[in-house]
Amino acid sequence: MATDVNPTSIAERVVEAILAQKLAPGERLGEQALAENFAVSRTMVREALMQLQARGFVEVQSRRGWYVVEPSAEEARDAFSARRIVEAGILAESEGRPLQKAIRRLRDHIADERRAIEGADAATRAFLLADFHVCLAEQMGHQLLVDVLRDLTARTTLAATLYQSRHEAGQSCAEHGAIVAALEAGDTARARQLMIEHIGNVERSLEVETTAGPDAPARLRATLAPVALPRARR
Repeated sequence: MATDVNPTSIAERVVEAILAQKLAPGERLGEQALAENFAVSRTMVREALMQLQARGFVEVQSRRGWYVVEPSAEEARDAFSARRIVEAGILAESEGRPLQKAIRRLRDHIADERRAIEGADAATRAFLLADFHVCLAEQMGHQLLVDVLRDLTARTTLAATLYQSRHEAGQSCAEHGAIVAALEAGDTARARQLMIEHIGNVERSLEVETTAGPDAPARLRATLAPVALPRARR
């Protein structure tokens, strides 16, 4: 048994695979296959899967096993709404604070995104674009929100995978750059508004109608409409 592997580290590897869009909604997670992959017992794998179930990433189906969840349109809407609230709040709270170190780290991250878009594999590209938001929380000093935002971002990544997002990697990277540029200029309100718009752009790009029945498209479009948050006070 691998001594440096535990249920939490296995769970984090699964979440990382979701962020990289290597695990798709509805994909089966076999206990034996995971145990062999990590060289651990099925008991440890089961503990990891139970952690992931509690976090809303996997579900167990009677007599069939564990599967990555397929978020409903309502669950996707909730996740995007929560991200808008959390990330806009992080940026609003940063006003008046010294951000030079954070901006340097975020610019480095965006440079990694650009390199990945130009030549890396799709998984690396997807992971870096999602991880920007986790990096933002970390660099702003909100350690308690890092895990929260990682899970929320993974939830919206599942939605983007399931509903075939049309939001291009280059567009996401450019929007990240605009947010950081606003922070560097000291315009926290602008950065906050750009973040809200960025998350809304990703949400609106979901092609929910392609996965729905003939009677559902109008209802799903209404369900996934962005939540209108108030503009930050200047």
